[in-house]
Amino acid sequence: MESSGAHFYRWHPSSSSPSSSPTEIPSSNIFIIGVSGGTASGKTTVCDMIIQQLQDHRVVLVNQDSFYRGLTNDECKRVHEYNFDHPDAFDTEQLVETLIKLKSGQSVQVPIYDFKLHQRASDRHRQVNASDVIIMEGILVFHEQRVRDMMNMKIFVDADPDVRLGRRIKRDTVDRGRDVHSVLEQYAKFVKPAFDDFILPTKKYADIIIPRGGDNHVAIDLIVQHIRTKLGQHNLCKIYPNLNVIQSTFQTRGMHTLIRDKEISKHDFVFYSDRLIRLVVEHGLGYLPFTEKQVTTPTGSIYIGVDFCKKLCGVSVIRSGESMENALRACCKGIKIGKILIHRDRDETQLIYEKLPKDISERHVLLMDPVLGTGNSASQAIELLIKKGVPESRIIFLNLVSAPEGIHCVCKLFPQLKVVTSEIEEGLNDKFRVIPGLGEFGDRYFGTDDS
Repeated sequence: MESSGAHFYRWHPSSSSPSSSPTEIPSSNIFIIGVSGGTASGKTTVCDMIIQQLQDHRVVLVNQDSFYRGLTNDECKRVHEYNFDHPDAFDTEQLVETLIKLKSGQSVQVPIYDFKLHQRASDRHRQVNASDVIIMEGILVFHEQRVRDMMNMKIFVDADPDVRLGRRIKRDTVDRGRDVHSVLEQYAKFVKPAFDDFILPTKKYADIIIPRGGDNHVAIDLIVQHIRTKLGQHNLCKIYPNLNVIQSTFQTRGMHTLIRDKEISKHDFVFYSDRLIRLVVEHGLGYLPFTEKQVTTPTGSIYIGVDFCKKLCGVSVIRSGESMENALRACCKGIKIGKILIHRDRDETQLIYEKLPKDISERHVLLMDPVLGTGNSASQAIELLIKKGVPESRIIFLNLVSAPEGIHCVCKLFPQLKVVTSEIEEGLNDKFRVIPGLGEFGDRYFGTDDS
């Protein structure tokens, strides 16, 4: 993954702030992953494997265990009666504050907790600097809604209870200086009930569940691939503020997986393509100007909302762009749609046909083409719209997938135009085809391919 000139840092033990602050990363580009699961389920192992596979310095790991509250003298005397698996055992407010700062690109000081003394170190801390990816790991990281809402991906690590108990005994006796009897007593009295009451119910918030923890290499490989995709998207988004990538979830990744499969049926290809197109269109509409509007609700109350942009039209690049028209019509009742036909031969393009609304210069234009490859066809279509009097800032280019080469071409030439896509590809091959790509999208969508 190439860097865009910013510097990235891991956390490191420190007793004082660094002499110079690291480069801050825009909050919209920071990807936060939550990793939860029962005690000794393999959460840390999963996190370590993710970081090792990424093999860069743009990922930092923050443990919820660092935010344990220090015990009072009375609590230390009765430590065997203290429930370390209860939400109240953590300083949740500090955890939330820390995550807010990290998400905004600021460096933070994370406490160091001594599990033998049950206290925080008073003269030491961990300095966590700005990074592209923040992994927050802990048994109860999904319990607090404010923390969940800041996460882009939530992973629940699942493991057999007997396996977790065995690991817990080994960890607490070797690393935390406890005897087996006290570990078993604490497990029966606090750990298992807390898991049933507080941890297991948060499993429903997970985007992905990993059975067998660190032994599940397939699941971890998929997660790493997803993160790499996000890092690549973020890198281009830093370069071009007019580039907008819709939020990637395992739902969107699943739909992308289906429409990229050459064995998928035409019916399923159209169905899942339409779902993704609708998401892109909805996202693109969010960049249109809105005016405030007040309405009276059925309860007689006043609701202050917004009114939709009135002067709007769509323009599809024939022929594959026509696949996006139904989604636009479903979102914008009675919208006018123009057509542009451009003949493309490798890197050469020629305008063949155009039919656009007469008053297009007065409208905001949603230009539609599902695949942005070299950017040559898109650039010619945009230039035509500008010649027709459409201000560049009023054009929103909607597509499903974009090659980096096309993004560079369009975003450099038209810095005031907005590009909205659902995924950024690896690039172009020697035949100028998008890789991994969707193939000939128009043929696959309209059923005119050879198969």
